[in-house]
Amino acid sequence: MKPYNTEQTKKEEVREMFDNISPKYDLLNHTLSMSIDRIWRRRVVRIVRRCRPRRILDVATGTGDLAIEMARRIRGVQVLGVDLSEGMLDVARRKVTARGLDGRVVLDAGDAEHLHVADASVDVATVAFGVRNFGDLDAGLREMARTIKPGGKVVILEFSRPRNRIFRALYEFYTYKILPRIGGMVSKDKRAYEYLPASVGEFPAPKEFMAMMERAGFRECRARSQSFGIAQIYTGQK
Repeated sequence: MKPYNTEQTKKEEVREMFDNISPKYDLLNHTLSMSIDRIWRRRVVRIVRRCRPRRILDVATGTGDLAIEMARRIRGVQVLGVDLSEGMLDVARRKVTARGLDGRVVLDAGDAEHLHVADASVDVATVAFGVRNFGDLDAGLREMARTIKPGGKVVILEFSRPRNRIFRALYEFYTYKILPRIGGMVSKDKRAYEYLPASVGEFPAPKEFMAMMERAGFRECRARSQSFGIAQIYTGQK
């Protein structure tokens, strides 16, 4: 699935989409989720902090919320945030500077499937709400595994479909009917806010995704359900 269904690749369309919506992305993201996404990110940070990392790679870093939270809450850590979209990175850079974290968070344009990061050079790799936008999910997982040191960890936060049928019906009404209208009106890109919730429905179920993680080179893979299954926190050891 692609945002605009043009002749461009999914990767090219995703970059264009996030460039388009980057000025309003944070406002819409926190408002439409009623800020519950902040709670999920804090849980990711707690998991990462227990690893006592010195160097973290944050893939699909977007506007930098997770990278910034990890730098603020994990003493002495260095975070490299990578994203396809320069528009999103521009927003992230302003936030990093405003918080005085320029020396701890480095942001760079990059492709999740072709990371300019040395083999076994980071303690933890993270992704928050980005893996479903990878052009090639298997390749992206393999690349992250390549960069993590033996004994290191991957932590992935991603939306999922709730299992309870009644709750899922309410969730899908909101995400497919309400969210695109509000998101499209504010961002001026309705197709982006049709793609984002629809891409959740196409993302692999937790068991299937953990099997993909294992094929990529991770072990002890686990999924932690968040807020009745609206999201999952996936972890795996290298």
